[in-house]
Amino acid sequence: MTRLSIALRSGSEDQRRRQLIEATIEALADVGFAAASLSEIAGRAGVAPSLVSHYFGDKDGLLEATLRHLASRVSDGTRWRLKRAETPRERIQSVIDANLAPEEFDGRTGSVWLAFWGQVLHSARLKRVQRVYQQRMLSNLRHDLKVLVAADDAARIAVAIAAVIDGLWLRSSLSDAGETDSVLARTIATSFTDAQIAEARPPHAGGQPKALARAADAPVLTSHVAGAYLPWREGTETFATVNPATGETIAEIAMAGEAEVEATVRAAREAQRTWGAMTGAERGRILNRVAMRLRERNEELALLETRDTGKPIQETIAVDVLSGADCIEYFAGLAAGIAGEHVDLGPAAFGYVRCEPLGLVAGIGAWNYPLQIACWKAAPALAAGNAFIFKPAELTPLTALKLAEVMTECGVPPGVFNVLQGDGRTGRLLSRHPGIAKISLTGEVGTGKKVMADAATTLKQVTLELGGKSPLIVFPDADLDDAVGGAMLANFYSAGEVCSNGTRVFVHEDVREAFLEKLASRTRAMVVGDPADPATQVGALISQTHMNKVLSYIEEGRRGGARLLCGGNRVTAGALGRGYFVEPTIFDGCRDDMTIVREEIFGPVMTVLPFRSEDEVVARANDTRFGLAAGVFTRDLARAHRVVARLEAGTTWINTYNITPIELPFGGAKESGLGRENGRAALLAHTQAKSVYVNLGRVDAPY
Repeated sequence: MTRLSIALRSGSEDQRRRQLIEATIEALADVGFAAASLSEIAGRAGVAPSLVSHYFGDKDGLLEATLRHLASRVSDGTRWRLKRAETPRERIQSVIDANLAPEEFDGRTGSVWLAFWGQVLHSARLKRVQRVYQQRMLSNLRHDLKVLVAADDAARIAVAIAAVIDGLWLRSSLSDAGETDSVLARTIATSFTDAQIAEARPPHAGGQPKALARAADAPVLTSHVAGAYLPWREGTETFATVNPATGETIAEIAMAGEAEVEATVRAAREAQRTWGAMTGAERGRILNRVAMRLRERNEELALLETRDTGKPIQETIAVDVLSGADCIEYFAGLAAGIAGEHVDLGPAAFGYVRCEPLGLVAGIGAWNYPLQIACWKAAPALAAGNAFIFKPAELTPLTALKLAEVMTECGVPPGVFNVLQGDGRTGRLLSRHPGIAKISLTGEVGTGKKVMADAATTLKQVTLELGGKSPLIVFPDADLDDAVGGAMLANFYSAGEVCSNGTRVFVHEDVREAFLEKLASRTRAMVVGDPADPATQVGALISQTHMNKVLSYIEEGRRGGARLLCGGNRVTAGALGRGYFVEPTIFDGCRDDMTIVREEIFGPVMTVLPFRSEDEVVARANDTRFGLAAGVFTRDLARAHRVVARLEAGTTWINTYNITPIELPFGGAKESGLGRENGRAALLAHTQAKSVYVNLGRVDAPY
């Protein structure tokens, strides 16, 4: 007798009906709609077909009840999320998240839904259930959209969102290529929704769509090319940069298109001839002035960075601007030391190797460290004699423009350092341009693959600094206070928006309880607040879309069986409700196969995993497609060096975490990227070797 048949005999009427529905779902997933007969279902349940008929009448009745069960599961998930939502936009997100939740992307669940949708046209009973399900979704969407946009736009957008939800789910269910998962699908649907709302008319208003109307008090900023801002042209497409802590628009940014890119490439290539002809010492002196000026303007630039990123001022004033200045100073010092090689080839010849600039280099930045990344990419390129074009992330475009102002002010020739503003379209124009010799990207893996493919069309060199899901290993002999501090730095600094973060924290079972006690106590004491307040330790996430993505991962952790130790919620107290704040979150009781353990979250979410032996934890730490960083905490330095040598990561730490001195190269292995930022390796990567053979005698020709 099966467990299910025992339960059927002993359970209540509702339990028996539910268990027969579960058997139906199993049958549909395994053998399909046609083969899922009453006999097949009854056999799986270990009961007679007559018992199934007793509860549901016939197969159609059982199938209708099963479809109602699946639809109710989505509806229940929607209601649960709606209770937590506080704004109309959050309520719309609740509908998206419930319909594209991880459990709906399970392969077996998807096959069952597909089986039903294939029969809807042929069954009035199933059609009725489907209609109710779809109308409920549209009703929820329309209700909250009417608060945000005009009524006729609300109806149109609701249908469009529902279509996108259905399309994403259907494509995932039918595709064997793993094109989308739940997180990606929700991100796509969220971005689509935000774009539709932005383009629609406000409630009870006509006239120009919001996408074409600039905020009345927001300045319009253009790209900075050849030492000056480009003139604003009426009709140019713009996008807003928003303060994540308040939701307020800081500025409108003019998009650089093909004409601007072409003009910038021409100006930069021309300027490079002069810059590349200077001695390294001359270039170094100018770059040193830039570093000094950045330090002088540290407070001003740090505050601007805080407004644009949502990061606490205590971070930006200590790290973001000053680390950029350190980088420029370091490569300024190396510029005079760029040297080739002399080779003795005997009495009749010698050879030498020249280290020459590549020419024109481009960089595409990420939104988490805008100014620092601009410096990391520009400094070695400029020190080596190249001209440089930087495209900031569209979410954080402001401080790169200030860096361009400082460059010009300190004597960098016009056209040598340029900032082009734009989104992925502008980035693609750069990665495909034949006049650019090298491109570097800091970003996520998917974008890196696209940049690499585009760069291949012109065989330009590529440096990619991509994402990670890095391990941090705490051995039983570690100083636990230091290990806890390292884990917090590895997860909660910059609200967790750091690519190298050690979000998989492996803690030896012997010290796990003591570690967790200290960790939870210190984490609960962290101050989440206004990023401009020096007392704030955790600021805002970069955008509402990203916040919703992070919250969806936290929800997935709960549903997946991880134990929430602390945090896990959006922070909405007082003025923080206008921004995108999430509590520092710790999950214990995690498994290696959990979504929150496998995928990069890029938010303040730590997963803690137990281990017993060194070999075990090294194998588990390396079991990931990423390889950016790793950390080890132990007093046994022999063990520390041994383990670090075995970890598949490009950047590692012993008894600390996330310290990145400019003197050391930074980068990853596997899908975490190619090449290195910083260190002498970055300088050499911006040069090309030219071999010169010098003949001192006659040409010995056999002709």
